[in-house]
Amino acid sequence: MRGGTVSKLSDAEVAAYNAPFPDARYQAGARQFPLLVPDDPDDPASGPNRAAWEILSTLPIPALTVFGAEDKIMAGGERIFQKCLPGAKGQRHRILQNAGHFLQEDVPVDLAQATLEFIAAT
Repeated sequence: MRGGTVSKLSDAEVAAYNAPFPDARYQAGARQFPLLVPDDPDDPASGPNRAAWEILSTLPIPALTVFGAEDKIMAGGERIFQKCLPGAKGQRHRILQNAGHFLQEDVPVDLAQATLEFIAAT
């Protein structure tokens, strides 16, 4: 968490994120999640991800991207979603300043406002 925010999380905030995982046994799923995002075409997760994108690229449902300007994890990733998701066309996509990957921590009000405006518009 600490590497995904612009703001510094307090020890209490970090503890709140860790609360559902009382020990390492409970963290197995959360630790596997990043491995499901391939960083190489030969990665074993690449095939399932390509299959998912084939389906996503056909869905006409509205899609909005909201990314942090300081996001070091997904920098530039919004362009992929905007290009590949049919429902992203014409939406009011946002890059929020003073925000990293975890927008809910850095700019919760801006994220909520973007979400509410999207819901109202769609």
